[in-house]
Parts: sequence; C-alpha cells; structure tokens
Amino acid sequence: MAGAVEYLTPDNADDHWDLIEGQGSLFHVSYSGVTLALVHGGQPDALILCTEPTRAHMRGLPEYQQPSLEALRDTALTLAWVGNPNCQVVAVSVNTQHLNEADALAHMAEVEVRIGLPTVDPYRQGAARLVDALDGITARQKPEAALTGHITPDA
Repeated sequence: MAGAVEYLTPDNADDHWDLIEGQGSLFHVSYSGVTLALVHGGQPDALILCTEPTRAHMRGLPEYQQPSLEALRDTALTLAWVGNPNCQVVAVSVNTQHLNEADALAHMAEVEVRIGLPTVDPYRQGAARLVDALDGITARQKPEAALTGHITPDA
C-alpha cells in the first residue's frame, strides 16, 4: 500500500498540495498498518494530529488506552521522518462533539498551550487555522511531498 500511495502522490510543483486524510491510527492494532502505509508512502511535509477527548480507549478495544498527544506526536514524527526527515507536526484537530461549547473551548485552549500548536475543532470553528498552519510550512520550506491530513490516536 505504501508504494501505491507514493505512486499517487509524487513530488509536487510549488503551487499546490496533496492532502491525504488518514482514517486510522498508529496506535490501533486493527488500523496501524494502513495508517503507517499512508505516512510512509505519502512522505508528508506536515502532520495534523487528531483527537477526541472523551474517548478513553481505542474504538472496540477497551483494553487499549488512548496514548497522550505527546506520545502520538513523537511516534508519528519518528515514523514520518523515515520518508521525510523534514516532516513536522503543525496543528491539532479536536473532535469536541461530545463536549459543550465552554468545555470544548477550555479543552482546546489547554491542548494549544500544552502542545504549543494551533488547536481547533474544524466543525465548530472552521479549518482556517489548520490551513494557515499548513501554509506556514511552505514559507519555511519548499514542499517536496504530500501533506498528510490526519494522524489520530484512535480509530
């Protein structure tokens, strides 16, 4: 699968991105192989971490606890650097559907301070800050690979 992703996402011209949305998890035993193939094949310049704060364990696997965002960031970068040593995590996307507005905003503010990256729920707040974070890498480096949209701790 990694080879197919690499074939479909060749190095780009400077005027566009490829966005690869990962629908799995590096930490879920049922989906990690697919997610890793997307990361290795896409050779991303940037990753956006995704999380759902009310989920305590992997979907369908209560014995597998969610990793911290720090563990997700560190693992995702280590694996992404195999294909692109310049890859960086640029933002955090949070699914706050099970939180009220005040709790959602407080949680995202805490994550943003703790992780030091723009943190939003794109359904509540739009995706502009995520796009701005991705756009920021093009100012710092020439895009050489696909942009992986989501690396999630759970599936």
